[in-house]
Amino acid sequence: MSETQLSSQQAPLPSHGSFQQAPLPSHGSFQQAPLPLDVAIIGGGFAGIGTAIRLKQKRIENLAIFERGSAPGGTWRDNTYPGAACDIPSRLYSYSFAPNPDWSHTYSGSAEILKYIERMVDDFALRPMLRFGHNVTGVHWDEASSLWEVTFDDHPSVRARSVVMASGPLANVSFPGIRGLDTYEGHKIHSARWDHEFDFTGKKVAVIGTGASGVQIVPELVKVAQSVKVFQRTPGWALPRTNLTTRRTTKDLYRKFPAAQSIARKAWFWGHESVALGVVWNSPLTRVVEAVGKLHLRRQVRDPWLRRQLTPDFRAGCKRLLMTSEFYPALQRDNCTLVTWPIARLAPKGIRTVEGIEHQADVIVFATGFDVSKTGTPVPITGRDGRVLADEWSSGAKAYKSISVAGYPNMYFTFGPNSGPGHSSALVYMEAQIDYLVDAISHAIARNSVLEVRADKQSEYNTDLQRRLQRTTWNSGCSSWYLTEDGFNATMFPGFASQYVGQLKSVNYDDYTVTEYRARVTAARAATV
Repeated sequence: MSETQLSSQQAPLPSHGSFQQAPLPSHGSFQQAPLPLDVAIIGGGFAGIGTAIRLKQKRIENLAIFERGSAPGGTWRDNTYPGAACDIPSRLYSYSFAPNPDWSHTYSGSAEILKYIERMVDDFALRPMLRFGHNVTGVHWDEASSLWEVTFDDHPSVRARSVVMASGPLANVSFPGIRGLDTYEGHKIHSARWDHEFDFTGKKVAVIGTGASGVQIVPELVKVAQSVKVFQRTPGWALPRTNLTTRRTTKDLYRKFPAAQSIARKAWFWGHESVALGVVWNSPLTRVVEAVGKLHLRRQVRDPWLRRQLTPDFRAGCKRLLMTSEFYPALQRDNCTLVTWPIARLAPKGIRTVEGIEHQADVIVFATGFDVSKTGTPVPITGRDGRVLADEWSSGAKAYKSISVAGYPNMYFTFGPNSGPGHSSALVYMEAQIDYLVDAISHAIARNSVLEVRADKQSEYNTDLQRRLQRTTWNSGCSSWYLTEDGFNATMFPGFASQYVGQLKSVNYDDYTVTEYRARVTAARAATV
């Protein structure tokens, strides 16, 4: 069945009179077009699934989730490297409207998180709405019909009244631009595209990167490889992570009394809120975080020279904090070596560093993270009057409250510009965004209207946002993936999670221009008759 056929079976739009059957103009002909979706959701990860759940709970079911992969899960479907886990407690790294009493540990692994996502899909009956294998090639606003057209690689395009860009910032990956990358004759593996068929047993392994994924991969590889060389560009602040097994009695309690789990979630939330005082802003509590990190390093690493190599020279919080109790011990295994000389290039047999040494390796693991879109857009998006969002975001992405962009009516972003948390769960931020955009979409459907954020309100919001960011640790001078090359911070939110959630409690429709669908579609229809 084609996507056009699928779309034609969706429920009709709320409408007046003959608008229900109005086709789009088609070069002067008057042909019946499939009825548009109420909502097209792009991305089948946490954000897309959560959006669909909340829309269904509002009785909006004329929607589809377009996922380029063959299964839901997003980054947790793709990240299956050894040791992959979340560094936020599971009680907080989950939706409050879909609690899971069965988390096995304080911090869950990727397989368990993926199982949670799949369970939400089944519990809320979302599978009929999922369209797998749909790689989006463009999203275009049609002024005549007040509809979005979404195009794909190998499927017919679809039209929708609203679009939710739920692809997320951690979706695309590529090997880093290291000289000689194509000359290397060994095996290359990216952490987000793990090769489970490759056997590391007895191999000489090189790992490039000591960020969040690198510190999880290395402890697993040293257990089986002949040797592991870890190439570090910049050391990070690491804090201990105690990953306790959840008792059966605790699971039973949460299952019988959901309020108990809600209380536990709130306790984790406010505990992480207190951490913001030490990592979002440079304060006396920042010294406390750094003291904990140094103590953790001293307790786990006895060699003074190795400790020096692993000690950051920037304020805690300026880069992402690392939560690990396994990385430092792994580095001190007899078969593991830390290399801090910068990489000059890749050679046919391994990695050459700037001092002239070639480190031979059977396989190179690139724990180098994702292609985070701080500028441009993950797919081409064309808005009102032919404006191109990638051009407007070329010097740094900007949006109103991370969600709406002027000139792009009825389009909403999850995990959009400046919605990154430095101290709390991304799902806390994401859940607030979802509830906000669902309210806006419900409003537009009920009133048969088009919502577009005002350019002046968007500008005011971002001017204040960037002013506040100047006082945060992220803008204190270190180089990180939070910033563009010229230092613009399009990634993080400069405040508490409770502040971010608070600003999204309700939609201020005075900050939007509101127009009606009916007049535009009726006029378009009349022009073709």
